[in-house]
Amino acid sequence: MRKWRSNPWAVLVTLSLGFFMTLLDLTIVNIAIPDMISGLGATLDEALWTVSGYALALSVSLITASRLGDLHGPRTLFAAGLTVFTLASIACGLAPGAAALIAARAVQGVGAALLVPQTMTLIVSVFPAHRRGAALGIWGMVAGAATLAGPTLGGVLVSTVGWRWIFLVNVPLGIAALALTFTLVPDIRPARTHRFDLTGVLLATAALFCLAFGLQEGQRYHWGAGIWGLIAAGLALAGAFLLHQRATQDREPLVPFALFQDRNFTVMTVLVGLISIAMLGLVLPFNLYLQSVLHLSAMKAGLVLAPSSLVSMALGPYAGRLADRIGGKPLLLTGLTLYACGIVAIALTAGPATPWQAFLPATLLTGLGIGCTLAPMTAETMRHIPPHHAGAASGINNTIRQTGSVIGAATVSALLQNRLTAELATGKTYAAAFLTTLHTTTALPIAVVTIGILICLLLRNHTKTPTTAPAPSTTPTANTRNASQGPAGH
Repeated sequence: MRKWRSNPWAVLVTLSLGFFMTLLDLTIVNIAIPDMISGLGATLDEALWTVSGYALALSVSLITASRLGDLHGPRTLFAAGLTVFTLASIACGLAPGAAALIAARAVQGVGAALLVPQTMTLIVSVFPAHRRGAALGIWGMVAGAATLAGPTLGGVLVSTVGWRWIFLVNVPLGIAALALTFTLVPDIRPARTHRFDLTGVLLATAALFCLAFGLQEGQRYHWGAGIWGLIAAGLALAGAFLLHQRATQDREPLVPFALFQDRNFTVMTVLVGLISIAMLGLVLPFNLYLQSVLHLSAMKAGLVLAPSSLVSMALGPYAGRLADRIGGKPLLLTGLTLYACGIVAIALTAGPATPWQAFLPATLLTGLGIGCTLAPMTAETMRHIPPHHAGAASGINNTIRQTGSVIGAATVSALLQNRLTAELATGKTYAAAFLTTLHTTTALPIAVVTIGILICLLLRNHTKTPTTAPAPSTTPTANTRNASQGPAGH
């Protein structure tokens, strides 16, 4: 293994393995909810909290974790996150009751937050600028594949070995990733002491908690005054956080405003949130349709979604390399258009007794769209980010990604429930009512993707230019972030 140590591609494989597990656990649990309810004697509310608790802990911890990576080194935080995540997965798989499972899922979310921001930081550090597009393209492909593969893998595990294995399957993967981390990943350390902005961390954490909790639980509490008060408090705290950041731009802020002087980073930061909304806006109602209208098993429902995941995984690396050559803009416009067409095709194909094979062309189309979108999107986000800002940029990007997932899940859930209730009240059968509801809810991801297409028109397209710059040193003792780079925030 010594010859692979610090090899950029070996590092990327290791980082992708850990990253894949954390995002897989965002969606894999949804398909196991009925089995968890019966297996633990839990209520539906408790079962839903196994999803919400993980997403909430992940959302509120990302920005803080990115700064901790700057303080203690990204490999250290990546390894710590893997350890916490793996141990929490064991606790989830062995949980004797709903309360224990919810608590373990929250700890899992913290572990995921510790490792996720470090992946981008390490990729930017070990890959030379002219090869980052392909590397970050694969990273983005892993993100999409994990989100789409969750229902498929979850359905297979639930149907064959039981719901507990959706957590226990993480254990061998986590151990392997941890061993590879210390064997292959360089221990890149900052060349100077960084400052920890405690006030900023507290404000950001409180703001994200209020917003994420309010959005996730709004439907459950009927969007009452308490929920709106919590969302208002979150917005006020977010405003206070931004004012605090403005006052600390010369002292290593959590969010360096200089990042947003790069138009492409700003555009891609908005787009990553929109894509998260659109993906969940399609997957959640479509999965419910497959199981509640077509009465497919969890495994079969997952397999219907599998072509989309497989195509996007196969296409992602090529799209990342192509983005380095011709720029990400044409690929993004193509991918978003294909994804929107795939959503429309799914809505038009869905009927009260549609055979599952009929969805193959539509799911292939969505896979092509995601494959052409996620890799170039990630590449363009980080293309011009200097290494000393990589941690902050990664924290912002992943926080927006997760916030988009929360908004997408909350919005589509509220829309789904409200429209289904209204349609059933007209006397329609459940199948007819759900079909009408599905056609309504698909308007959400289509509208969001259309906005994304318009936003992409603002991109400055990158084209490959010859470079003779040597690859940055990636030996375990390398100080790749040296003092000449200046403080984050300059």
